[in-house]
Amino acid sequence: MHHGEFEDPRLVEIYDAEFVWGYDDDLFMALLAERNAPRVLDFGCGTGRLAIAMAKAGHEVTGVDPARASLDAARRKPGAEQVTWIEGSAEVLPARAFDAVLLTSHVAQFLVSDEQWLSTLRALRRSLVEGGRLIFDSRDPADRRWLRWNPVDSRRTVVRPGGDRIETWTEVNSEVEGVVTFTRHYLFTEGDELTSTATLRFRSESEIRTTVEAAGFDVDRIYGGWAKEPVGTGEDGELIVIAVARPQGR
Repeated sequence: MHHGEFEDPRLVEIYDAEFVWGYDDDLFMALLAERNAPRVLDFGCGTGRLAIAMAKAGHEVTGVDPARASLDAARRKPGAEQVTWIEGSAEVLPARAFDAVLLTSHVAQFLVSDEQWLSTLRALRRSLVEGGRLIFDSRDPADRRWLRWNPVDSRRTVVRPGGDRIETWTEVNSEVEGVVTFTRHYLFTEGDELTSTATLRFRSESEIRTTVEAAGFDVDRIYGGWAKEPVGTGEDGELIVIAVARPQGR
């Protein structure tokens, strides 16, 4: 299944058990708190971990995601009633409705083609007020993280609610000019195996700066890790981008 960890209820549950609150969430919350942002869009909100936390912190949060199974999981969580959940993508975004937009958990990399990426950035710009902020993460291609996505280095055990243990591992199918296609395997205790395929785009810092600015933003800063390290230092291999919406027409 393509993007099964977001579309298949069994895999969504595993995703939630595997990816819990971490340093990335702490940094996103800290970046959001740097400036007043009453209205926040969590674009590609998934199962809602961060959206609900932002709402609990006092923000008016809208979570948008195209995957119904992920949104169903988000709506079942405590505090979910404080968030407005919308199934869809860039086409559902209202104009000038938000003070900040966040794309977390490397959602930006799922926008593979240049056309899709730039059109989404422009839609996000339209959804922001002048001076609103765009905050997102993308893996640094210089880190070559996909080399660790193999059955040995990526193998891990995930424990589902109820105690079931699922073995998971990842295999890369192809890597061509920063476009990586891979398959994630899930082996259940009863012997069933499910797979999920995905394709990600790894954009360089230069590519990100160029495209973000072309969509109507000024890049404020880019960090290379969750402790705000400079790009290319540390072990996180991230590009964490903070950009500001320019006045229309500039």
